[in-house]
Amino acid sequence: MADKMIKTIAVLTSGGDAPGMNAAIRGVVRKALTNGMKVMGIEKGYQGLLNGEIHEMTSKDVSDSIQKGGTILRTARSEEFATEEGKIKGAEILKSKGIDAVVVIGGDGSYKGALGLSHHGIAVVGIPGTIDLDIACTDYTIGFDTAINTAMDAIDKVRDTSSSHERCSIVEVMGRHAGYIALWCGVASGAEEILLPESYDYDEQHIINHIIEAKKIGKTHFLIVNAEGIGHSTSLARRIEAATGMETRATILGYMQRGGSPTCKDRFYATIMGAYAADLLRDGKFNRVVCHMNGEFCDYDIDEALAMKKSIPPYLEEVARSMSR
Repeated sequence: MADKMIKTIAVLTSGGDAPGMNAAIRGVVRKALTNGMKVMGIEKGYQGLLNGEIHEMTSKDVSDSIQKGGTILRTARSEEFATEEGKIKGAEILKSKGIDAVVVIGGDGSYKGALGLSHHGIAVVGIPGTIDLDIACTDYTIGFDTAINTAMDAIDKVRDTSSSHERCSIVEVMGRHAGYIALWCGVASGAEEILLPESYDYDEQHIINHIIEAKKIGKTHFLIVNAEGIGHSTSLARRIEAATGMETRATILGYMQRGGSPTCKDRFYATIMGAYAADLLRDGKFNRVVCHMNGEFCDYDIDEALAMKKSIPPYLEEVARSMSR
């Protein structure tokens, strides 16, 4: 519990942008104002904090934002803030502005930055904003639902032309260290192979054999969904074409997966999480991370949250393999 009432809070978005971040910002601002708090917005993440890019936010500032992709507060990465000196400077700037607490919307890296601020007297609450679904303490992260629907729509279109030309198509989706986007999109798109950073063994001969066997039973096209963390889709396509004789093309979806108007789920969950964060601070609870687990909104201690590990359940991978036969 806090030993003082939190009167002024700030909100920032950090790391990669994710659809639904604006809904989370809106949820924080409007619930905090309802709770009688003053709200400040920090532009461009931790770098904006160090630059003093801080301004007061009203309810009007978040009007007409819930349906927009990206983040109205913008985001940036900051090498300076990664240092201990940067964290100390950031905390001092917040204190000089009369800010008692900061709501940080982002992923694990953003949480580590928030934890650093907490070590220097700033109350913090984290909200999971990342399309990768790779935060262990929560079943849901803001932006994931929009990203997988964006990617799935693109994959369906690639498959249409792949079928017409009797090609093998490799579609690379985002996910440097986590394969959730690839797994969900691969299963939902009926991919014959799904390559995940968590489990891919780089056995290209297995993929080649799979294509050859599929051609023998009359299959005329083949879809591979590849995670960004594995990458090298273009060179893989060349090797597959040389080994199988099937024309093979690579499509890298890239940053289009971060953009676009958020889905209803992302808007709703992000709004509730933003409001939840504001209520935690109202109740004097801080150094917490807002989560959604087992169908309920909840919160964890930030140290505990960062210590958790997340992996793809083996059963999901087993089902994905069985669907590709």
